[in-house]
Amino acid sequence: MRGFSRFLVATLCGIVIAAGVHIAAILAAPYLADQDAFTKVQTTLTADKAQIIGAPGGENTWLPRPDPAVAVATCAFDLRNGPMRIAARTGSLPLSFSFHKESGGVFFAVTDRAAVRGELEIVAMTARQLDEARAAEDENDPSRDVRIVSPERQGFVIVRVAAPSPSLRPQAEEAAKAVSCTAEQDA
Repeated sequence: MRGFSRFLVATLCGIVIAAGVHIAAILAAPYLADQDAFTKVQTTLTADKAQIIGAPGGENTWLPRPDPAVAVATCAFDLRNGPMRIAARTGSLPLSFSFHKESGGVFFAVTDRAAVRGELEIVAMTARQLDEARAAEDENDPSRDVRIVSPERQGFVIVRVAAPSPSLRPQAEEAAKAVSCTAEQDA
């Protein structure tokens, strides 16, 4: 009986250690990956317009399972030099923005339903930049900007424009490419 209990304890210890290693590997994978989403879109940091990463039809993209009816574009941002303004003119095609942290995960999303007079503008900034912008604001003429606070200094915006029919795919791609991503120096 003594040999069996030692075997049982050794087996249970092995299972617990294996489970711990497995969980640690899963949790560490995003931090150890060298081709994560931010790395792939980092080249768009200096672009003033969104860059297409998935055209409607799903050709020429690194996305794992692209939607053939959606144009996907991206802008990377680095808030160390100031806030980032993302702006788009809305039209007949559904448009959405999703803001992602560098380390992964969405922290804000909005659709064209939030547009005012056909324009959708969001200013991404750090908490400190928001405090500075509020302090510099004129009480009698407050800013009408939609400001969001990014939990990290770097991240990216994914722009999606849906094309309900194949004939609208070129229009969806043009709408995605027309999204403006500009760094603001004094906000």
